[in-house]
Amino acid sequence: MIVRKAVGRAVFAEAKMGKTTLLAGEKVFAGLNCFLPGQRHALHTHAGQDKLYFILQGTGEVTVGDTTDKVEPGDLVMAGSDQPHGISNPGPNKLVVLTVMAPPPGPAPPRDR
Repeated sequence: MIVRKAVGRAVFAEAKMGKTTLLAGEKVFAGLNCFLPGQRHALHTHAGQDKLYFILQGTGEVTVGDTTDKVEPGDLVMAGSDQPHGISNPGPNKLVVLTVMAPPPGPAPPRDR
């Protein structure tokens, strides 16, 4: 499957970060996290899931573990399983981040016995 012009699918909301699912498979998930200036996704972890952030548009700040860095378009960040991570948009522009998770969020797919 091809998703063309993915950044054009960004959805922003005043109340909190917007999310858009782009692709979801059995072993991987890709979506957009969309931040208006001042919005953030608080520090959190994912048990058994690795996460990649690829900055598509805007600038932000990403925390992984004890390290916080500024990020801009073209930057790629990884948070390993159980590693605390979060992202924020200090502004002044919108921030669009491609988020890839493996395995995908949600209930585990059934396994053959």
